[in-house]
Amino acid sequence: MPVVLDHHIIPARDQEESASFLARILGVPYKSGNFASVRVGETLLDFSTRPEVPRLHYAFKVSEPEFDQVVVRLTTEGVPYGSEHDGTYNGQTNVRSGGRGLYFPDPCGHSWEVITATYQ
Repeated sequence: MPVVLDHHIIPARDQEESASFLARILGVPYKSGNFASVRVGETLLDFSTRPEVPRLHYAFKVSEPEFDQVVVRLTTEGVPYGSEHDGTYNGQTNVRSGGRGLYFPDPCGHSWEVITATYQ
């Protein structure tokens, strides 16, 4: 059996707020419990409320139509996004490695990235 990432615990100031935000933007469900859980493909992201939250970065590969849907959801919710990883949310997307990409923050400051092609 190949090694796969089963789940990851993500610290957040408010686990429900961060999990529901990411689930809405990616268009996937989330479930509340001991952790606020978001399933992305076969991986479970468990958000856990913590007093100290480092800024973390996660990237998701999506199809072109899913990318367009993410842009619509970000725009509809008024979430800033941008083409660069430096936190300057310029409302643009980038083109790298034959695909498109963007970055956006979540309510507790994590940096999320959505790409349509894996970087070479």
